[in-house]
Amino acid sequence: MDLLNYAFMQRALLAAVLVGITAPAVGIYLVQRRQALMGDGIGHVAMTGVGLGFLLSWSPVWMATLVSVLGAVAMELIRWYGKTRGDIALAMLFYGGMAGGVMLINLAPTGSNANLTSYLFGSLSTVSESDITAICILAAFVVLVSVGLRRQLFAVSQDEEFARVTGLPVRALNLLTAVTAAVTVTVAMRVVGLLLVSALMVVPVAAAQQLSRSFAATFAIAVAIGVSVAVGGTVTSYYQDVPPGATIVLLAIGAFVLMTALAAPLARRRARALAAAHPAGDPAECAIPASRGSDGKVGV
Repeated sequence: MDLLNYAFMQRALLAAVLVGITAPAVGIYLVQRRQALMGDGIGHVAMTGVGLGFLLSWSPVWMATLVSVLGAVAMELIRWYGKTRGDIALAMLFYGGMAGGVMLINLAPTGSNANLTSYLFGSLSTVSESDITAICILAAFVVLVSVGLRRQLFAVSQDEEFARVTGLPVRALNLLTAVTAAVTVTVAMRVVGLLLVSALMVVPVAAAQQLSRSFAATFAIAVAIGVSVAVGGTVTSYYQDVPPGATIVLLAIGAFVLMTALAAPLARRRARALAAAHPAGDPAECAIPASRGSDGKVGV
């Protein structure tokens, strides 16, 4: 593959692999929490960080990370305390973040609309060595949190009240999820773009859910889909000269359509296998339930 002869494509492919891993790894918790659009909101806020980076002549990736984390924490605080006015406050935060980013990047001496477009929709040729260093560090943090604390994060995502009763620090875990999502947005913005990163966090998870209801299996399938579409979109972008972010998202949607088409026949096959294992004359539902004696032992 001749594309591997170019340093910028080597960096782009490495970034694509890291994005393909991290985005679904965090997205699975957001989908469980019914916060699928959280990544989109954080992407709006991250624009202010990009603009500040250009204005202060500092790394836009690190500045976007800082601003995104602050924005994600603000979003969680609004969710806890905003009540009826929470949606208005969130809207102001999202649109203010986007408007602030546009204003700051145009005030910066080295900023331009071309810079803005590369961060909004992704750009292969602009992934620098410093960006790769930052992406690797941030991706390691995301994987460490999403995999190392998967049981706790899953419990909170499923039922906050039950998690609180079991003694889990629900608010701290919610904040950690928000911060991890913010970091993921900045990891993905150089490849997918801030406006499309939310799709890569959600669509692979939705596709994986068509084939599996197990959390572990869904996690693994979603990450596999994420890596496949991220690398596939990057390679297609190089050969066909099309936007990488849009290509990656369209491939992810294609994977969702394919998984949905496969889900129905797989479900019928499972139903037939279950029926064969439990014939009509002795259905599983009619099995005699076990009873407990006075000594607590299970009997029949």
